[in-house]
Amino acid sequence: MSTKPALIITGADLAQQALDLLTGYEIVYAGKAPTEEDMVALCQQHDPVAIIVRYGKVGASVMDAAPSLKVISKHGSGTDTIDKVAAKARGIEVVAAVGANAAAVAEQALALLLACAKSVVQLDARMHAGHWDKATHKSLELGGRTVGLVGLGAIGLRFAKMADALGMRVIGFDPFAKHLPDYVQSVPLETIWREADAISLHCPLTDENRGMLNAATLAQCRRGVIVVNTARGGLIDEAALLDAVRSGQVMAAGLDSFAVEPMTAGHPFQGEPRFILSPHIGGVTSDAYVNMGVGAARNALAVLHRAATV
Repeated sequence: MSTKPALIITGADLAQQALDLLTGYEIVYAGKAPTEEDMVALCQQHDPVAIIVRYGKVGASVMDAAPSLKVISKHGSGTDTIDKVAAKARGIEVVAAVGANAAAVAEQALALLLACAKSVVQLDARMHAGHWDKATHKSLELGGRTVGLVGLGAIGLRFAKMADALGMRVIGFDPFAKHLPDYVQSVPLETIWREADAISLHCPLTDENRGMLNAATLAQCRRGVIVVNTARGGLIDEAALLDAVRSGQVMAAGLDSFAVEPMTAGHPFQGEPRFILSPHIGGVTSDAYVNMGVGAARNALAVLHRAATV
């Protein structure tokens, strides 16, 4: 039995650079798809002082199974899989590696936007099938068009810089953003629906914004708008988006996150030609893997150090 305090990682691995920071702790891996029951059992067995969250959810029952738990540290920026209300009630800090994967996710958003505007996936499939559609195909030019960003944190601002470099007009909504660069125009959310030729979501999921892109808001958008989501699937009413794409109200949707993950066979988006899909891998690059691991480890250690000195 180790004499070191335990730290559980809800995953099967962590970057070596992060592990090097955690040598004073017994590292316990929960695996790639830990259930609530798995986590409760591990907490009862090891009574961790910290949990680094990569996959799965951490709720009240998991916290109650770990009386020594001081901190839950997210391996990334989105903390919606952690019950923050329950954590606060138990005096457990929730921290996130904000910005650690900003470059990776912003690049994924740009890739999805370009794939939608330039019909990259469809044209590739046609070419491989032996077709040459030069005489009949027209792509969308992004320069001079307006992109609306919901969320102007590290990822949103990184994406905004790239969109500006393409010659796009950048408008954005974020009630918490301050000191925006001059190429980002802060506007109300209604202006984004009304004026954007492309909409990209970069905000955390909250009870207030769940389903913010729905039948009503999609109807307010310009016909032929492009929708990109590399944030959280719960921001979008998926049935409404499907209807909007099929009707042509939305030209195409580039999605890296979904209401239920992992996506299972038979999902209505599957087989739809104007949906460009990726399996929530926007933040999954070799660089971001290290950055998020190190950020999560440092954040956890900072809280544990404060707790030890109180």
